[in-house]
Amino acid sequence: MNDSGAPATPTARLRHRKRSNEGPPDVGKANGGHLLVNDQNKYRSMWIRAYSTVWMIGGFALIIYMGHLYIWAMVVVIQIFMAKELFNLLRKAHEDSHLPGFRLLNWHFFFTAMLFVYGRILSQRLVNTVTSDKLLFQFVSSSVKYHMVTCYFLYIAGFMWFILTLKKKMYKYQFSQYAWTHMILIVVFTQSSFTVANIFEGIFWFLLPASLIVINDIAAYIFGFFFGKTPLIKLSPKKTWEGFIGASVTTIISAFVIANILGRFQWLTCPRKDLSTGWLHCDPGPLFKPEYFILPGWVPQWFPWREIPILPVQWHALCLGLFASIIAPFGGFFASGFKRAFKIKDFGDSIPGHGGMTDRMDCQMVMAVFAYIYHQSFVVSQGLSVEMILDQILMSLTYEEQRALYVRLGQIVQGRQL
Repeated sequence: MNDSGAPATPTARLRHRKRSNEGPPDVGKANGGHLLVNDQNKYRSMWIRAYSTVWMIGGFALIIYMGHLYIWAMVVVIQIFMAKELFNLLRKAHEDSHLPGFRLLNWHFFFTAMLFVYGRILSQRLVNTVTSDKLLFQFVSSSVKYHMVTCYFLYIAGFMWFILTLKKKMYKYQFSQYAWTHMILIVVFTQSSFTVANIFEGIFWFLLPASLIVINDIAAYIFGFFFGKTPLIKLSPKKTWEGFIGASVTTIISAFVIANILGRFQWLTCPRKDLSTGWLHCDPGPLFKPEYFILPGWVPQWFPWREIPILPVQWHALCLGLFASIIAPFGGFFASGFKRAFKIKDFGDSIPGHGGMTDRMDCQMVMAVFAYIYHQSFVVSQGLSVEMILDQILMSLTYEEQRALYVRLGQIVQGRQL
């Protein structure tokens, strides 16, 4: 029926349906062409994000100052938050209510993987820490020797636990959670193992790559916020070419400059060979000793410097900056696609304005692996060294075997001298 009481014709119904399907009036037009409301939300979001960023950077700087063990503890805390967010992603409360202890099984696998990964990385440093106490040294050496066996049987215990808790009509959910848990362990601990290895090779090799990701993320946000017009990738509608290019240039320049600053502190460049917390002093090596480059004659006379000190490690930093600006962002694109697949905005809400911990670590995971591989391939000298041989001797031989080796080496050296 129309307003006059006559029955509505099909054409009238079609026009009515079209009008009903139209969206609400444009806010900008309703306000005289000004998007004041949207602008307020935009700037409010920016300030919340900036406030959280300042707190995160301040806390991060404090932990860096405290040293290697505290940085490792920070990585562990980040891992726990990431695992919690990812465990909850596919969690179904109704099914979990019929499976008491099933969440505990997930954490059993998590801490077993943590013991396996960190035991392999830190075992030698733990041995070096307790060398002064013979009984403690023997206990730690035995624990290191049977570390893989211990982790294996802990995993088998979890595997048996899983099998014994299978319930009819819930097999699909339980096996999907089992597979999801193992994928989380691979994603989380692959990244963290390389991160922790970088930390103990020298805080420099952890701090520089991590800082470059932060700089790239902030620069991309700022350039995209003020200049972004051209969409970069459909997976992340807010990413723009202007933000990507501006962040890339900023990151590469920052890599060269920051490497020169960080490379001048032994506390950051010395590797940690034990699990103590004292300040480090070592020979920085040729990578961290400045080389002076004389400026060409066409440089203006008013320029205050005639030569510029450059650390050789700065050239390596350019490679890290290039990767952080071009390749590492694809970790964020992957996370964006993952969230779209599960129809969620963020992995969590633990960081105001940023989402969850996983949202902040997507690019860091890609960068940490590359930084370790690059360091081992192009920075660390290849082949055996005295330090590497001593590490293997301390970790693999008992106290009596080490003494016997010492005596035998003494005899060989004396024989060669004669």
